[in-house]
Amino acid sequence: MSPSATPAPSSLLKTRVKLPQHVVYRSFPSETVVLNLNTGKYHGLNATAGAMLEALERAPRVCDAAAAVASDYEQPHADVERDMCELCQLLLDRGLVEIDGGPAG
Repeated sequence: MSPSATPAPSSLLKTRVKLPQHVVYRSFPSETVVLNLNTGKYHGLNATAGAMLEALERAPRVCDAAAAVASDYEQPHADVERDMCELCQLLLDRGLVEIDGGPAG
């Protein structure tokens, strides 16, 4: 799905986001480094965004990843959903994640 076809936040929450094969990352205590192998560009994420990326990789949908992060960090669920959607949009725009098969269950 192209960045211009990114779903609205309410729809994005129902989708599964995954890393394409050309993207790898490594987590460190203070940041996560994401590498797009196609472009050779590195992207740095702070520790919270790195935790969100890891949650996205494990969860069946963005809303499930947001729920896990909200619980882990003891933060309001609505705030984490908003932040998760913003992160997803930034990562989609940079080709670091992609929508996997559209809306899920």
